[in-house]
Amino acid sequence: MVSCGARLELFALPGLPVVGPGDDLPALIAAALARAELTLRDGDVVVVPSKVVSRVEDRFVDLAAVDASERARGLAETTGKDARLIELVLREASAVSRVARGALIVRHRLGFVTADAGIDLSNAAPPPARAARGVGPWAILLPADPDASAARLRAALAPPGVTLGVVVTDSFGRPFRLGTVGAAIGVAGLPPLWDQRGRRDLVGRPLERTVTALADQVAAAADLVAGQADEGRAAVLVRGLRWAPTTDDGAAALTRRRGEDLYA
Repeated sequence: MVSCGARLELFALPGLPVVGPGDDLPALIAAALARAELTLRDGDVVVVPSKVVSRVEDRFVDLAAVDASERARGLAETTGKDARLIELVLREASAVSRVARGALIVRHRLGFVTADAGIDLSNAAPPPARAARGVGPWAILLPADPDASAARLRAALAPPGVTLGVVVTDSFGRPFRLGTVGAAIGVAGLPPLWDQRGRRDLVGRPLERTVTALADQVAAAADLVAGQADEGRAAVLVRGLRWAPTTDDGAAALTRRRGEDLYA
């Protein structure tokens, strides 16, 4: 059972530094909550961009150390992208969906379909000590297991007896719409889907197909507050939801099965 009242609040947590491998992310988020004079309550959701988690988990890759395969070099000619980046994409993907100039859309090994397997070149440089061990340029991969990352954050942050959700996000494009939106790639505690079938509409007709991507909606809302450029807002608290019981479903529940995916 999920509910949302007429008001939803979003707080960008202040003072979070640029993190690096091995940093204590839960402690940093807890300190930011304290600075903002926020205490976690039932129904709160902490939303963290995947890049923050990837930096802590040392998902940096030095492109100078990547040998591009023949397939990667061929796709690089078609797309105009760096063949070493293409090689990383192929390693993270289970299938290639679409190829065009400037675009490589793949099914990620975690099941979702996205551009470049979510691999990013922006703000991808590691801290100086880590960077000194490579040549660069650098890329940063998505977390190896975003659901597990979300679960660890939740276990470390949730006060005793408090129902807390954690969502790890990434920016996804959509095949039939322009622009990117925040999407959930890791979920812990929060139901990823809100099945509203059987509820009644305003005229009493039962809903037959309404299943809401709750975790994606939370991710998109938080994305507005976190920003995409140099805002430096590395975590967002979303307040105003209620749900019960706590779910163990992760972000995989949001992924359309391959045989049902008419686009891919």
